[in-house]
Amino acid sequence: MSILFYVFAGLAIGGAVGVVMAKSPVGSLLFMVTTLAAMAGTFVLLEAHFLAAIQIIVYAGAIMVLFLFVIMLLNLGHDYQKDLRGGAFAVLSFGVIGGIAGLLARQLGATGSLSGPGAGAIDAAIAEHGALGAIAEPLYTTYVVPFEITGILLLVAIVGALVLAKREV
Repeated sequence: MSILFYVFAGLAIGGAVGVVMAKSPVGSLLFMVTTLAAMAGTFVLLEAHFLAAIQIIVYAGAIMVLFLFVIMLLNLGHDYQKDLRGGAFAVLSFGVIGGIAGLLARQLGATGSLSGPGAGAIDAAIAEHGALGAIAEPLYTTYVVPFEITGILLLVAIVGALVLAKREV
């Protein structure tokens, strides 16, 4: 099981680096699908099957199709121009990735697991409501306003992309 974790972690990290380093937006999109699939595999290893299914259906399916639609609508696949993928940006991004990896390694070394002080509360919620109820109960009670604001923000982003892509006649 730990070997599969390292395989999925390697795929996720490789896919994330591919997203940043790909020369075309469509290639970057395919690397992002690889990263999301690897994360779904990690969720399966954690026995969070619902989250794995949502990861594939919602993110790798619907959101990636939306991104592909926006790329095609804005015609970003042609006339490649150099952007932020040069020198200082690459060094900064690898520095941030290294810092996050170092913090995770320190946490893992200190406690022997990645669970924090709230892990007991999560286990109690799962025992009381089941896995789906443990996600749905706080999402639709405590975090309902941020959940709705996120939906509105995504709608505004789609409308903004369409306005930007609209050609003047």
